[in-house]
Amino acid sequence: MARRRDIIVAVIIACSFLVVFGFVAMVFIGVASSDGDISFGSLGGSVGVIPMFGIMEESSGRPVIEYLDRWRNNSSIKAIVVHVNSPGGGTAISQEIHDAILRAREDKPVVVSMAEVAASGGYYIACAADRIVANPGTVTGSIGVIMSFHTYEEVLDKIGIGTEIIKSGKFKDVGNYSRQMTAQEGLMLRAVVMDGYEQFVAAIAEGRDMELEEVYALADGSIFTGLQAQNLGLVDTLGGLNTAVNLAATLAGIDEEPDIVRPKQPRRSYLVDMLTGLLGDLGSRIEGGSSGPRLMYLYQ
Repeated sequence: MARRRDIIVAVIIACSFLVVFGFVAMVFIGVASSDGDISFGSLGGSVGVIPMFGIMEESSGRPVIEYLDRWRNNSSIKAIVVHVNSPGGGTAISQEIHDAILRAREDKPVVVSMAEVAASGGYYIACAADRIVANPGTVTGSIGVIMSFHTYEEVLDKIGIGTEIIKSGKFKDVGNYSRQMTAQEGLMLRAVVMDGYEQFVAAIAEGRDMELEEVYALADGSIFTGLQAQNLGLVDTLGGLNTAVNLAATLAGIDEEPDIVRPKQPRRSYLVDMLTGLLGDLGSRIEGGSSGPRLMYLYQ
């Protein structure tokens, strides 16, 4: 009887242990998956893929920076791929993503995979990576800076609307939509554009280990295919996202086929996505039209 009782107690203890262990494991997996940081079976080493799609502005670029910083410190993610399909955008957000890639590289390899377009600011962030992978037909390059704004002086004159401005200095209302730009303002804005241009050139020279003169020869706003960019030293390898993931895994020392981790996206209906896209595009146009001159790393 005592022996049977001991067996029953042992079975109960074992079952209790399995239940508790299973519960803890489920909680762990649920918590880990809620951030989109790891997936089941990825504890041996994963490659994180972060998309940077569309024009780079605060709303689209900030999540990229946050994931780069988060995954930099995630021990289960051994390498990161930034999947770029962007014509660029604002200079400041481009520089912040560029710097976030450099920070991530301190702890693990970072590879950029160029999709359809990775031009201007799209290339600016790419040159910070350990390796750049592009499709042969990717549109890239467009190295340079652009600044544009609208003026409506003639239209306002025709409908009898005027604008009164009181300013503290002669350049304070540069880019005013109600009048033409003066020659002095043009010189001042060109100096700003050229300073941003020099920053772009310097970033490429450092990231691609090129001489400044080599970059200047390519930095006239020209666009290149991925194949041309490889021949010019702007791209390392030809291929798609799968090629980039495998390259990142190799750099990280992952021998087997890597698991891929992506940021968790909220589930939304097609109608919500369509309305969000339309409203976001309208908002960007309104913001761009109402603000003053903006410095842009943008292919347009």
